[in-house]
Amino acid sequence: MENRARQWSRAPWRQVLFPFLLPLFCAGLSEQIRYSIPEEMPRGSVVGNLAADLGLHARDLLTRNLRVSAEKQYFTVNTETGDVLVGDRIDRELLCPQTPRCVLPLEIVADNPLNVFHVNVEISDINDNPPRFPQSSVVLQINEFATPGAHFGLESAVDADVGLHSLQSYQLSANEHFSVTVKDKAEGKSAPELVLEKPLDREQQSGHLLVLTAADGGDPVLTGTTQIQIQVTDANDNPPVFSQPVYRVRLRENMPPGTSVLKVTATDQDEGINAEITYAFKSLGEDIGNKFTLDHRNGEITSKDSVDFESRSSYTMSIEAKDGGGLATECEIILDILDENDNAPDLVFTSVSSAIAEDAAVGSVVALFKTHDKDSGENGEVTCLIKEKVPFRIEPSASNYYKLVTDGTLDREETPEYNVTIMATDRGKPPLSTETSITLQLSDVNDNAPAFQQASYVVHVAENNPPGASIAQVSACDPDAGRNGQVSYSIVASDLEARALASYVSVSAHSGAVFAQRALDHEQLRSFRLTVQARDQGAPPAAANASLRVLVGDRNDNAPRVLYPAPEPDGSAPLHTVPRAAEPGSLVTKVVAVDADSGHNAWLSYHVLQASEPGLFSLGLRSGEVRTARALADRDAARQRLVVAVRDGGQPPLSATATLHLVFADSLQEVPPDFTDHPLPPDPQAELQFYLVVALALISVLFLLALVLAIALRLRHSRSPASWGCLQPGLCSKSRPGVSLNYNEGTLPYSYNVCVASDSQNTKFNFLTMTPEMVPAQDLSKEPSLTVSVTE
Repeated sequence: MENRARQWSRAPWRQVLFPFLLPLFCAGLSEQIRYSIPEEMPRGSVVGNLAADLGLHARDLLTRNLRVSAEKQYFTVNTETGDVLVGDRIDRELLCPQTPRCVLPLEIVADNPLNVFHVNVEISDINDNPPRFPQSSVVLQINEFATPGAHFGLESAVDADVGLHSLQSYQLSANEHFSVTVKDKAEGKSAPELVLEKPLDREQQSGHLLVLTAADGGDPVLTGTTQIQIQVTDANDNPPVFSQPVYRVRLRENMPPGTSVLKVTATDQDEGINAEITYAFKSLGEDIGNKFTLDHRNGEITSKDSVDFESRSSYTMSIEAKDGGGLATECEIILDILDENDNAPDLVFTSVSSAIAEDAAVGSVVALFKTHDKDSGENGEVTCLIKEKVPFRIEPSASNYYKLVTDGTLDREETPEYNVTIMATDRGKPPLSTETSITLQLSDVNDNAPAFQQASYVVHVAENNPPGASIAQVSACDPDAGRNGQVSYSIVASDLEARALASYVSVSAHSGAVFAQRALDHEQLRSFRLTVQARDQGAPPAAANASLRVLVGDRNDNAPRVLYPAPEPDGSAPLHTVPRAAEPGSLVTKVVAVDADSGHNAWLSYHVLQASEPGLFSLGLRSGEVRTARALADRDAARQRLVVAVRDGGQPPLSATATLHLVFADSLQEVPPDFTDHPLPPDPQAELQFYLVVALALISVLFLLALVLAIALRLRHSRSPASWGCLQPGLCSKSRPGVSLNYNEGTLPYSYNVCVASDSQNTKFNFLTMTPEMVPAQDLSKEPSLTVSVTE
């Protein structure tokens, strides 16, 4: 039948109908699902695939929320694969002591829809417990007149395992007087007995030491041993005899300590010491020794502690009666515990709906709970009811499971939540009850659209903002609950191009924070508009729009740029002529600069940074006009250098520089042709030391060069004197006017004569001379000048 259910669930169209038809036969299906595992399996071991056995799809496992409903979580359900996994250590001996078949019932709960599946897991035994004797050594007194074939009872070994793994056989160490046999007792138990095979003779041997071994049927076999010391005594031919071989007594649980349970009686036909009988427990376990005591003289059994039917429903014990001669007899005692109504029902909610739609139909399931009573019979029968007057009712489901369903119309506006108290009562006398309260929340429908705090927003953002920084925050509220009140934000329109919008701004769908995706540039984009939409998560969703205008503020991120005077193509500064008769205040030139920034950051001011002759020129602070501050004096140099700094009004300010070369001349013809070929010297006071060092180096190099040329000319002249016409007066001619350079500031005071032979295409250099007649008389006290003459 289980195979048919699996084949039926594999059909595609039947898989569609299966979740709807599953509740109709879940009780029958749950009885068919059985698993079998050995005890002591490691945690996480797979017991079986519940999803496959139930015909559930893997994609439905998370939504169905399969789980185990149990007070002790021995098993769990993997909601991804549907496997039933071992969740805790399982010791069969603790769960089902001395029970041949151990079955753990599981209740698997699933949501959407709510259902309970019953699974039985059978725990099979493994051989993890060896047989154990209650005592490591036993002393037996046997009369020497004991006849061969006499039986002497021994304490049974105890093996916590069951089946083949339980106690199977006994073996006695090799000897000629005794053997061992097994006697079957009540409830299928067995006890070893020592059998006398050969008569004893106390005068020859007064004692015997034997080893009794108990073995189970496991693989490998586990064993336990005890030593048997036999003391041979005089004859005692009548053992004690109990009034009945088996005693069966019923006890009510929770009886007070000291209550008399049973009194056993044994008689002995012998006389004297051989007729004196003492009583003792045989094979006494801890559970019996802690619960009962035995009077060794009169055989009365009394309670030592209260007994609990829920912990153990019966006790089996053996009592030995031994006379003074060492003969003993055993009897079996079975104590059945009667149940009393001492446990109130347990009420556990296995599933409660987090929210109930106010338009939920009558009969909708809102919660699933189960009841359990540890008592039995009528004491364990439970009924449930709702204490308050609420629009809900209880419907029974599977065994011990109930559904809480709606029983009327719900209105969230009138009552947003209900506190429901369920009382579970058993049928004991007197009855016991338990109450449990839950709170049921009603969910709203999507009847409100989001609303912005403002219809429009204006945001000021300074340019060069860090990319990814938040520049604005919009917020909309929705009075609905749950997803109907969850608002998400998006940009639905903008005056920017659609392709460029994503690279400029974005909005957080959850928080409404507007982020700049890149650094904004005031010079490229001064403002733009966005339309932000707030949309809830309802079905259908509701939305509202708000306008957002972003104004990009200026920062001082652009330095001034000098438009005039523009540098020459070779990088040198242009030359400006000033009439020698220029009056004070005359306009010489104007520095023109622009700044790409705006506002205060673009307010430019002009400052004289460096001047060859301070006070000769004035500079307009805002206009950049260069004017003469006074008339030209004889002491003033004809060449002037003026460095102008242009600064903006930012904080901190940015600046640029322009260099002006000014020459006092009445016309451009007065300016030497090669004037612009040589850069004007800087301030002589600032660079005097540098030029002195350069001059000394040049003098040394030129001296060596002149010496080499002189030697070469001497040698050549001695060979062909007529070829050097340029060395004789009148043979050197100038093809163009000579240029006399007179550098008064920072230049070398030397003169060079360069001659070119009239009959040769090669230019020759005369010997470098530095004669006093080349220097004016008034300059002889200074450095001699170096004159360069160019001839052809």
